[in-house]
Amino acid sequence: DWEDVYKKLIYWELELERSENEGMSEILNNQKDEANHLFSRFIEENYLDWLHHQGDAPLMSHNVFKEKISGQIQREGTTFLIVIDNLRLDQWQLIKPQIEDIFWIDHESTYLSILPTTTQYARNSLFAGLLPSDIEKLYPKLWMNDEDEGGKNLHEEELIANQLKRLGKETRFAYNKVLNPNYGRKVVGDIPNQMNNAFNVIVYNFIDMLSHARTDTDIIKELAEDESAYRSLTLSWFEHSPLKDALKEIAAKGGKVVITTDHGSIKVDEPIKVVGDKTVNTNLRYKQGKSLGYEDDEVFAIGDPTKAFLPKVNVSQSYIFARGTNFFAYPNNYNYYVNYYRNTFQHGGISMEEMIVPLVHLSPK
Repeated sequence: DWEDVYKKLIYWELELERSENEGMSEILNNQKDEANHLFSRFIEENYLDWLHHQGDAPLMSHNVFKEKISGQIQREGTTFLIVIDNLRLDQWQLIKPQIEDIFWIDHESTYLSILPTTTQYARNSLFAGLLPSDIEKLYPKLWMNDEDEGGKNLHEEELIANQLKRLGKETRFAYNKVLNPNYGRKVVGDIPNQMNNAFNVIVYNFIDMLSHARTDTDIIKELAEDESAYRSLTLSWFEHSPLKDALKEIAAKGGKVVITTDHGSIKVDEPIKVVGDKTVNTNLRYKQGKSLGYEDDEVFAIGDPTKAFLPKVNVSQSYIFARGTNFFAYPNNYNYYVNYYRNTFQHGGISMEEMIVPLVHLSPK
């Protein structure tokens, strides 16, 4: 039901964009805010139950691979899993016509990203087929906590290999993470070799980098001033990207493709105060630590991380999540912090934009 609500809101958002009717757009934005308010309440009432009772749960990060991807890996033919980091459902709708020129869309659906809706938690969970605390228990060397030094997604290839093994799909596969156009072109050149594998994974980080650049770079702030411009920039990137060339090459060689993401993002505008010590993480949409100060009614709080299958580093550790368009700000330098981060795209919390993400199966024309 929530998938339908979100899709209708996106449909009208894209339609109104063409009409430039600002009055109607304002009404739609109010509807979206109200929908996110109710969606957050829905998540808070059900999220922990879903994690403990899989039979009643929607499709979520940790079971997407098993339920929707592993069955595509066959001895005959080649399947590519393309994970576009931070791809929202509205951005997918915008690039979809370009992809339909190359592929048939066999199946188009969504799944629900786990909390926190960040790469560290959601993408590791997607690739491992496990919830974060289970990754930490089973593969302690492959998991990094928030307070650990170093990259948090450095072991994706090993997590995929381990999941394939557990699912009885052990096969030779290639894994590539594209962080710049040069490497993207190198991956395109290597696709003929990858067609010898039953399975290949390509991670594209461009949209995630774009959302972070929009926070830190003035020129990107101007180019992606609002939701419409942010979507438009995504489309422009895709049209000229090595990813589109890669998809053309895969289609020409007869490969199948699954396109998905790990989480989305939301444009934040409403600060809420949080107090924490120096060990608290920097993310603006979720906080975890041992002595967090906050207003109970402003956040979704998980006092015992183990109930949400999240790593627990110390006894008094808790997690809090921002809802809708809220973001966390510290009382120190409050006004500077608020002015700097207001109207930026963030992820980690609870919203339709962050949690309801695309999952698409393609076959070559």
